[in-house]
Amino acid sequence: MAQNAARTAGRHFLQIPGPTPVPDRILRAMDMPVIDHRGPEFARLGKRVLEGIKTIFRCAGPVAIYPSSGTGAWEAALVNTLSPGDRVLMVETGHFATLWKNMATKLGLVPEFIGTDWRTGAPPEAIAARLADDKGHEIKAVCVVHNETSTGCVSHIDAVRRAIDSVRHPALLMVDTISSLGSIDYRHDEWGVDVTVGGSQKGLMLPPGLSFNAIGEKALAAAKTARLPKSFWSWEDMIAANKNGFFPYTPATNMLYALAEAIDMLHEEGLENVFARHDRHAEATRRAVRAWGLEIWCREPRDYSSSLTAVLMPEGHDADAFRQVALAHYDISLGTGLSKLSGKVFRIGHLGDTNDLTIVGALAGVEMALSLAGVPHRAGGVQAAMDYLADRARGERRAAAQ
Repeated sequence: MAQNAARTAGRHFLQIPGPTPVPDRILRAMDMPVIDHRGPEFARLGKRVLEGIKTIFRCAGPVAIYPSSGTGAWEAALVNTLSPGDRVLMVETGHFATLWKNMATKLGLVPEFIGTDWRTGAPPEAIAARLADDKGHEIKAVCVVHNETSTGCVSHIDAVRRAIDSVRHPALLMVDTISSLGSIDYRHDEWGVDVTVGGSQKGLMLPPGLSFNAIGEKALAAAKTARLPKSFWSWEDMIAANKNGFFPYTPATNMLYALAEAIDMLHEEGLENVFARHDRHAEATRRAVRAWGLEIWCREPRDYSSSLTAVLMPEGHDADAFRQVALAHYDISLGTGLSKLSGKVFRIGHLGDTNDLTIVGALAGVEMALSLAGVPHRAGGVQAAMDYLADRARGERRAAAQ
């Protein structure tokens, strides 16, 4: 008989910035027989999720739901609205903004990249300046990552919208919310976004496998003349089928059951309460990092992410070696540094279905691993986080009693 691998007791702490742990309630919702995706029962499910997801994006227009990763939704946003050779203005906020830019090049677009040091969000003033110089309106779209998952820096989309409007430029505004949807306040319609890209595996608390395009009227109009080739990603085909609750090809049926449950869960808690919870856990994490004497990668407090915190390793210490120690000894997965941040940072995810005790447990794992790995730091990070969370809880109790 083959010898079984040693069992690790207790729960695994999945503290990467996505995919996030899937709640039991959503797992149970997925545990359904597959149904006829052309039948009346599916039509009811389809209409339920197609209407429900609008409330998460906060939009009135259609939301296309694809059986894909978020990368697919990036492509859908570009190919449905643009033509070969179109210029696209993008901002180098980090690894994922760079991947989106690389995709645009492969699709035959001409991206312009506003450079940054990856330690801030997108600069609205630089966007406005470049668009002001574009007298012939050759730039057809501005693409911004709302929450850069590789750095823990947020871009302020309302300010980007104002920057575009300030120079009266007609470019479309496209925004990636893959690691912010359902965890950081986002308002597609109010902020004048034309296409919002989303994914299932982070704030929505689902497994990987669904992606989204929230589509505004200006983007729908652009789609009528866009000449990039498309078939699977076609909004026209998708929207036509969606009118009756169906899809133009076989959908991810059981993932749609999960999506319906996730939407219900977010509204049962209340979106404002969801965002406040993420804000609280992010601040607790940052207080722990500062107490350890380590540096938060995001340089500007106004750009701090409520989905994750990237932590800079002390000189001479490798982040991936530290992460291996944390996993091997404390069964906690932390996010790796990506591309030019490889080995330099580790990322603590604090998004999705989590609570105060989960965050304290995760931070305890990090603090113990820092000690075991010999990473220079001060003790007391977990205590700093607990003190903050306890103060918040006492404040909420006093407010409730009044």
